[in-house]
Amino acid sequence: MPQLLDKTIEILQIKHIRGPNMWCWVEVLEAWIDIGELEDYPSDKIPGFYDRLVQKLPSLIEHRCSYEERGGFLKRVEEGTWPVHIMEHLTLELQSLAGFAGGFGRARETTDRGIYKLIVASPHEAVTRKAIEYARQLLLSLIQDQTFDLDACVEDLKELIDDLCLGPSTRAIVNAGVQQLIPSIRLSSGNLVQLGYGALQKRIWTAETAQTGAIAETISRDKDLTKSLLSMVGVPIPEGELVDSPEHAWEVAQSIGLPVVVKPQDGNHGRGVFTNLQTEQEITAAYKIAVEEGSGVLVEKFIEGDEHRLLVVGNHLVAAAKGEECKVMGDGVHTILELIELQINSDPRRGSSEDFPLNPVRIDSIAHLELQSQGFEPDSIPPQGKAVLIQRNGNVAFDVTDLVHPSVAKQVVLAAKVVGLDIAGVDLVAKDISKPMEEQGAAIVEVNAGPGLLMHIKPAKGKPREVGRAIIEHLFPNNAVGRIPVLGVSGSSSAKEVADICAYLLKLANYYVGLSTQQGLYFNQHSIQRMNSSEWDSGRRTLMNPMVTAAVIQATPKGIINEGLPYDLCQVGVVTSVDLQQTFPEDSIVEERQLFAVHRTQIDALIPEKGIGILNADEAIAAEIAEINPGKEIIFFSLQEENSIIQKHLAENKKAITTTADAIHLYEGEKLFYTIPLVDIAYIQVQRSNKKMLELMASIAALWAMEIPLETIEAGLEAYSLETSEV
Repeated sequence: MPQLLDKTIEILQIKHIRGPNMWCWVEVLEAWIDIGELEDYPSDKIPGFYDRLVQKLPSLIEHRCSYEERGGFLKRVEEGTWPVHIMEHLTLELQSLAGFAGGFGRARETTDRGIYKLIVASPHEAVTRKAIEYARQLLLSLIQDQTFDLDACVEDLKELIDDLCLGPSTRAIVNAGVQQLIPSIRLSSGNLVQLGYGALQKRIWTAETAQTGAIAETISRDKDLTKSLLSMVGVPIPEGELVDSPEHAWEVAQSIGLPVVVKPQDGNHGRGVFTNLQTEQEITAAYKIAVEEGSGVLVEKFIEGDEHRLLVVGNHLVAAAKGEECKVMGDGVHTILELIELQINSDPRRGSSEDFPLNPVRIDSIAHLELQSQGFEPDSIPPQGKAVLIQRNGNVAFDVTDLVHPSVAKQVVLAAKVVGLDIAGVDLVAKDISKPMEEQGAAIVEVNAGPGLLMHIKPAKGKPREVGRAIIEHLFPNNAVGRIPVLGVSGSSSAKEVADICAYLLKLANYYVGLSTQQGLYFNQHSIQRMNSSEWDSGRRTLMNPMVTAAVIQATPKGIINEGLPYDLCQVGVVTSVDLQQTFPEDSIVEERQLFAVHRTQIDALIPEKGIGILNADEAIAAEIAEINPGKEIIFFSLQEENSIIQKHLAENKKAITTTADAIHLYEGEKLFYTIPLVDIAYIQVQRSNKKMLELMASIAALWAMEIPLETIEAGLEAYSLETSEV
């Protein structure tokens, strides 16, 4: 197809929209795409395109698209659709193949011919940027009937997700929080995450929490001290002691009886741990490696049985996994290294990323010593039928939670409490986890802080456990959501003024207030340096401050378009006004429906069935925005008592605020609920205007929605002026 070989697709710009926005409720990238002359080539006009697309990505059959049925997108392609719509689905599918399943996507025309907006949900900005670029390359290869290495592309995206996105343990906790409506803020490029907002926040770092004490973590790293404390309360532990030389290690081994375990005093992740050592030569070799892994070396009595990892959260055992020995069976042909690849590492459950429950087996120093004790080297060829042990531990990924004996559960919870950890991974060796420890000579060998959760989330065999949910319930008991009151204010005008008034009166109501507006950032009325941050960044900072008990955050229409809202949900959302003449041609937002989508975002972000929206009934568009309210209710305000929207609203026994020449009136249904005289309100004494009256009513409505006593609101308004707002 010579006429298509010179056609191009150009990515003009990519906008990172980090919060709820005019498109959806999640983080997205908005890419502007110029398809040039391909505007004249919908998919049904490109010979063989449909067949090449289906052959390359058969999984696209699951995309429903506008037909809302399986195969709907491919039906659109067959009928004829444009390149950016196809790029949308390619981007989403590439991200899905790389491990980010699902996601939102849209393709929309701009005011310029051949230029489109591509909007897709993003697990991480860098990941989705790369996915969009790969989708462009893939689409061109399909149009031009040229080759494209799909496997390499997906592998690259997988590596990016592994490197940049939250790890599976942290992700499990955050996702469990989402189910409980708990917001999260990632505080670093690693796994440090804030759950909740302001003064109600909690922090996690993988499976460590803000409640994990430094002393407890230090104790857990010192294996000898941990054993000493456990023994004092009667928890079974293996006999052993610290040693300071290979000779001392052999002496202790003979004293406590062979076989023994040699391990670092403060190591972790099983590094430098040698088990079932029988000879002086083995113990000496193990000591020399273990001493490099920690500050000291322990020699302990070897306990017969399987390694287990039991997860304790708070006062409960929530999951348990068992380890299995790793062996190969000789065939008289292949070396041990070859047998490991053929018989062990070929298991699809094994992989180097955190998404795999089992790691690939490698011949490290521990495995090498294990082989030598059996008379083998890695390049040895074991005879037919000869079983060769490669690893005794390191494969703890087989769920046994339902088998744990109640007395064992009590012992491991006690062990975690003795060390002082709120979340602990307790390592226990036992022949049968379903029997009491004393009956079988079982023992607890380690108590670990920050335990990995993957073995419980995605076991190699057995039932996955909701350990993320257990940690969330530990941090936020009784279905708490960690949300301080968040008041969001947006609109074409007066939003800043309303935010200022609300922040001032909330402070009078004994809240520590974080205020973010287009003018600045304030904590309890004190101006904070903005650090050249954007509107979104400024709003986010209010939610990260652990002193803040209420946040007031202004979002301009431009801010919503470019970055979205800085919070996921708010308790109260105010839309002061909607100027349909205030368009944004640079963002290709010029039509009324587009402006409606921008301004409705503030109401879309209300807490479901609990949030309260505040709308200006003097604008016809307000009634339409009210119809999409996901929250509990809408409070209208108007300069006109006879406003038809207000009258209909009150007839339905709902709340509204109006004004007369001398007072502001609050109605609940058709009953006058409260009246605030205007004579003493300082804000309008110098100059009274419709604009200022609307600002007062919007502010009163918002504070009424937040259940601030009306007497406090009235008293505060008597003192509030433009000068007091700038203190």
